Amino acid sequence: MRQSTEHFVTCSPGLEPTLFREAKALHLSRLEQQVGGVRFVGDMADAWRANLELRTAIRVLRRLERFSCPDDDTLYRVAKSIDWSRYLRSDGSFFVDAQCKESALDHSQFLAQRTKDAVVDSLRSASGLRPSVAKEDADLRIHVHLWRDRCTISVDTSGDSLHKRGWRKYQGYAPVAETIAAAMVLNSKWDRKAPLIDPFCGSGTILIEGALIASDTAPGLFRSFGFEKWPGHDDCAWSEIRSQAKQRAAMPPKLKLLGRDLDQDHISGAMQNVSSVGFRDNCEFVAGDACAFPWKRGWGATIATNLPYGVRVGCPEELDQLHHEFGTTLRTSCSGYNYAMLVGTRQFAHLLGFEKWDSLPLQNGSIPCRLLVGSL
Repeated sequence: MRQSTEHFVTCSPGLEPTLFREAKALHLSRLEQQVGGVRFVGDMADAWRANLELRTAIRVLRRLERFSCPDDDTLYRVAKSIDWSRYLRSDGSFFVDAQCKESALDHSQFLAQRTKDAVVDSLRSASGLRPSVAKEDADLRIHVHLWRDRCTISVDTSGDSLHKRGWRKYQGYAPVAETIAAAMVLNSKWDRKAPLIDPFCGSGTILIEGALIASDTAPGLFRSFGFEKWPGHDDCAWSEIRSQAKQRAAMPPKLKLLGRDLDQDHISGAMQNVSSVGFRDNCEFVAGDACAFPWKRGWGATIATNLPYGVRVGCPEELDQLHHEFGTTLRTSCSGYNYAMLVGTRQFAHLLGFEKWDSLPLQNGSIPCRLLVGSL
């Protein structure tokens, strides 16, 4: 477990600086911000902590080999030479995800197939047993990345994507990803003392991620990880790290997180979700119009919300008026408030009518959007 290895933590496009700050606060070694994520060097315990603690990460990949790969025979030879018994039982299941760009080998499915053959042959020659291939719920996910004939073979320590926290009981029909919600809160000016408000709360994702941040609750405490299935996994050491994370979590007793949504089903679902993380006493959800929220002067609250884009939610011809009315309401009623708002287009941002803001381009799933951060 103490052997240091290079790791790469992936994130949504645009969140690399936020993830880097998180990883730095976690004291991961030899950090480097790169396109698509953050690199660090560490042992297995560092990979455990990265999975458990990083709020904007999607996967933590443990790099096994990096090599020049001009042809498929080289790929097969190097992949077969890896000691796969450290990561997969001979009768276990695995899946290979391959990507290629600007390389002689230009077919991702062929890359995946050759790597699969190498893994199967390696384990079968050592034990006589053959692992199976399973796309869903595989014991091990292997990543092959080929760019300009340079190949990187990694194992996924995370298992399911890290945006799947494990607390969600109600989905709704257009939830913001948990990683994006966490990034909104982390990039806001919220002091974690004044109220956090989401007037378009949906299933409550942003407020729940805010509650996890305010209480210093590790986002991975509600789920399991891929590395727990690896042969030789040290469950006692891992349990101790989880236990320490649980013990430090504590919600500020007077903190209030307030959500509002037109859909009563969303409100009921949000209450289910917040109950699953244990913060029901701090969260209040009410059905109602966002523009009619009962703002209080001098509250100094932070508004963190994901406004409708007109892609999955909202009628396009009505959204201009909604952004204009909502912006007018905030400018007249919320002096001294901070905000972190996800909007679909630059036009929507200008319709809010704020004087100035910081803008961060993000990708919420497949939807391009902008995070606006500022003060009223």
